[in-house]
Amino acid sequence: MIPTQDASARKREIDEKLKQEQDTLSFIRENLEKSDQLTNSMVSILSSFESRLMQLENSIIPVHKQTENLQRLQDNVDKTLSCMDHVISYYHVAKDTDKIIKEGPSGRLDEYLACIAKIQKAVEYFQDNNPDSPELNTVKVRFEKGKELLEAEFHSLLTRYSKPVPPILILDMIGADDELDTQEEVTLDHLPETVLQDIICISSWLVEYGRNQDFMNVYFQIRSSQLDRSVKSLKEHFRKSSSSSGVLYSPAVQNKRKDTPTKKPPKRPGTIRKAQNLLKQYSQHGLDGKKGGSNLTPMEGKDDVLDIEIDSYIHCISAFVKLAQSEYQLLTYIIPEHHQKKTFDSLIQEALDNLMLEGDNIVSAARRAIMRHDYSAVLTIFPILKHLKQTKPEFDQVLQGTAASTKNKLPSLITSMETIGAKALEEFADSIKNDPDKEYNMPKDGTVHELTSNAILFLQQLLDFQETAGAMLASQETSSSASSYSSEFSRRLLSTYICKVLGNLQLNLLSKSKVYEDTALSAIFLHNNYNYTLKSLEKSELIQLVSVTQRKAETQYRELIEQQIQSYQRSWLKVTEYITDRNMPAFQPGAKLKDKERQMIKDKFKGFNDGLEELCKIQKVWAIPDKDQRDAIRQAQKRMITQAYRAFLQRYTNISFTKNPEKYYKYRPEQVEAMIERLFDTSA
Repeated sequence: MIPTQDASARKREIDEKLKQEQDTLSFIRENLEKSDQLTNSMVSILSSFESRLMQLENSIIPVHKQTENLQRLQDNVDKTLSCMDHVISYYHVAKDTDKIIKEGPSGRLDEYLACIAKIQKAVEYFQDNNPDSPELNTVKVRFEKGKELLEAEFHSLLTRYSKPVPPILILDMIGADDELDTQEEVTLDHLPETVLQDIICISSWLVEYGRNQDFMNVYFQIRSSQLDRSVKSLKEHFRKSSSSSGVLYSPAVQNKRKDTPTKKPPKRPGTIRKAQNLLKQYSQHGLDGKKGGSNLTPMEGKDDVLDIEIDSYIHCISAFVKLAQSEYQLLTYIIPEHHQKKTFDSLIQEALDNLMLEGDNIVSAARRAIMRHDYSAVLTIFPILKHLKQTKPEFDQVLQGTAASTKNKLPSLITSMETIGAKALEEFADSIKNDPDKEYNMPKDGTVHELTSNAILFLQQLLDFQETAGAMLASQETSSSASSYSSEFSRRLLSTYICKVLGNLQLNLLSKSKVYEDTALSAIFLHNNYNYTLKSLEKSELIQLVSVTQRKAETQYRELIEQQIQSYQRSWLKVTEYITDRNMPAFQPGAKLKDKERQMIKDKFKGFNDGLEELCKIQKVWAIPDKDQRDAIRQAQKRMITQAYRAFLQRYTNISFTKNPEKYYKYRPEQVEAMIERLFDTSA
C-alpha cells in the first residue's frame, strides 16, 4: 500500500498541472476570439477597398480612352502636316536645285549627286501620284539635264586626265620582268586617285539610275586612244633613243642595273642583223680578204634602221601586254562586271590591230625579199616569232573572255610568220643546191666560196632560235608525230634540214670545183670548203644538231678532207716521176755513159727543176686559210718531195753526165723545202 502522505502530494501535483492546462486553454480561446475579430475587420476593409477600386476604374477608363484618341488625333495632324511639307517640297525641287544643276558637278560631285537624288525622288512622286501634272515634265527635264551633265563630266575627267604612259615608264615596266632580278613592280597610275574616285562614283550612278550605257562607249574610245598612243610613243621614243644616245631606260633603272644582279638579257635582233651584214660582206670578200665575184654592197644604214624597227616591234608587243593588263585592272573599277569583257575587247582593238598590221607588214616584207631570193630576210622574223611565242601565254591570259576574232589575231600572225619562215628555209636550201657555177664568181686562189660562208652563217643563226626554226618546219608537217612529240620532232626536223643544206652545199661545191681546169686547184678548193664547213660546225655547236640525224657527219667530213689532200698531192706526181728509177738503167759510178744515157739523166734533172718551179709558181698564189691544215700539207709535201729528191741526188752524184753540173744541180734539198714552205703564202 502507498502511504497516505505520498498520495496527497501526488494529487496536489496533478491538480496543479490540470490548473495550468486549463489556464493555457483559456488563453488560447481568448486569442482565437481576438483573431476572428481581426479577420472579420480585415475582410470588411478589403471589401470596402474593392468597391472603391471598381468605382475608380469605372471613372478612369473613359478618361484614358478619350486621352488616347486625342493623342492619336494629334499624331495624325503632325503626320499630315509633315506629309504636306514633304509634298510641297517636291513642287519646289526644280527651283531649289536649279543653280547647282546649271553650274554642273565639277568640283562638288557629292553635292551635285544629292541634288540629282532629290530630283529623282520628285520624278518618282509625281509619276506615282500626279502623272498629269506639269511639274512632272519640269523635274523630268531637270533630271535629264543633270544626267547629261554627269555624262559630260565623265567624258571631261577622262579626257583631261587620260594621258599616254611615258615610254621610259613602259620600258621600266618591261625591264622589271625581263632583266631586273628584283621583287619591285612598276605600277601605272593612269588617273589621279581623286579623279578616279569621281569617275567611279559617276559610273556607278549612271549604271544604277541613269539607265544609259553610252558612258561605256565613251570610256573605251578615250582609253583605246590613249593605249594606242602609248604604244606609238614607245615606238617613236625607241627610234629617237636608238639613233642618239642609245639610253632606253630611266636613270633609276639604269642605276639599279649597276648594282643589282641581272638575268641574262634577251637576245636582240642586232645579232641577226650582224649576221646579215656578214652574209653581204662575204658576198664581197672571201676569207683572208680575197675578192669574190659578187657586186653586192653593204646596206648598213638601212640595216640599222630595220634593226631598230624589229627591236622596237618586240618591245611594243611586250608593252601592249603590260598596258592591256593595266587597262583591264582600271576598267574593273569603272565598268559593270557583266560589261567588262566586251568593253575591254573594244578598248584594245585599235592598238592590237596596229600591232598585227605591223606584223603583217614584216611578213610581207620578208615575202618580197624571198621573191628577190634574199633569204637572209627570214632572219628578221626569227627574233620576232620567238618573242611572240614566248609572249603568247600572257597574250591569251589578257585576252581571256574577248571575242574569238580578237583571240585569233596573234595565232594568225604566228602562223603567217611560221609559214613564210618555213618557205624561206626551204627555198634557201634549194638555192644552195641550184647556185649557178659561174667561172667569174669562183675564187682564183681556191679559198672558201661565198656560198659556203653564207650557208654556214645562215645555219649558225638557227642555233639561237632552234625551237622557233624547228616549229617553222613542223608547222608545215601534217603527220601525227608532229603533234605527239612536238619538241623532239621539231629538233629532228631542224637537224634534217641542216643536213639537207649541207648536202646541197656539198653537191654544189663538187659541181663548182669542175670549173677549175687544174684538178689540184679543184682539190684545194674542195678541201678549203669542206674544212671550213667542219670547223664552223664544231665551233658553233651545229655539229650537235647535225648528229641528231647524222651521227657520222664529222667522220665523213674528215674523210672528204683527206680525199682532197690526197687528190692535191697527186699533182706532184709529174714532178716526182722525173726523179724515180722507172725506165732507167743502172749506172756504175765512174763508168762512161753514152750520149743517150747522159741525155736521159739531163732530162730528169731538167724535168724536175722545171716542174718544181712551175708548181711552186702556180701554187704559191693558192690559199689555205686554215694554218694547221696549211702547215700539215706543206710538211707532207716536203717529206715526200725531199726524201725522193735526196735519193735521186745520191744516185747521180758520182756519175758524170754533164760538163756543167751547176746547170742541173740547180736546187739543194734545203732549197726545195724552202720553196715548198712558201706554197699557199699569198704575202710572200
